[in-house]
Amino acid sequence: MKALAARRHDRRAPVVLLLLALLLTGGLYAVLAPTSAKAESSVASADDVKAGEKLFQANCATCHGPSAAGTASAPSLIGVGAAAVDFQVGTGRMPMQMNGPQAQVKPAQFDDEQISQLAAFVASLGAGPAIPTDDQVDPSKGDPATGMALFRTNCAMCHNAVGAGGALSRGKFAPNLWETSPRHLYEAMLTGPQSMPVFNDANITSEEKRDIIAFIDEQGNVSPGGLDLGSIGPVSEGLWAWVVGLGLLIGAAVWIGAKSS
Repeated sequence: MKALAARRHDRRAPVVLLLLALLLTGGLYAVLAPTSAKAESSVASADDVKAGEKLFQANCATCHGPSAAGTASAPSLIGVGAAAVDFQVGTGRMPMQMNGPQAQVKPAQFDDEQISQLAAFVASLGAGPAIPTDDQVDPSKGDPATGMALFRTNCAMCHNAVGAGGALSRGKFAPNLWETSPRHLYEAMLTGPQSMPVFNDANITSEEKRDIIAFIDEQGNVSPGGLDLGSIGPVSEGLWAWVVGLGLLIGAAVWIGAKSS
């Protein structure tokens, strides 16, 4: 018994216990933590990766470097995942047409197959968020009411309460979201392009992202209040009331004065 008690009071016992606790914590985190980053290279064929590499070297390596490790003028693409490539190239933001505060939306310079090949190549360089499935981005399966609450909590301060967009600092802006496809909306939340923060599944779950997409889809289809006045909020509504409403009152007062005289 004395020998057993002596082992319990060994100087190395706290270190062993600490290592065991760290090992147990790491194991539990690996099992229970949500995983938003998945390597897309496992589902892409070797031919797609090879074709994507050729496209990358011809169109992207000048800025991002031959190995996609980044340069002084463009960031590294290692670990950004297929979703980031699909968003940036699919919306025409990349390749950039000219330098500026942020990349502008323009017609895509590659077709869907070429975009998939580029995404496959970049995904093969390191694990990152994968392109969402059709089910994940289907607005008809989302709840617009829940999406409205989520959007106004997380997105409205930049994109306006209904997704109409707004100005940011240093010449940047949050774009109008009504013309953005559901897949690109999901990818933007997943990857956080430019000034936008990343909303992975630990922040906003996959189902909640779909709810947000459903809310934005409704805003682009119809204006529930009638004339939307640009959907920029109380500024345009107040200007309308001031100019039109007050103008009508002044006009009525002038007309009454003219009639009385």
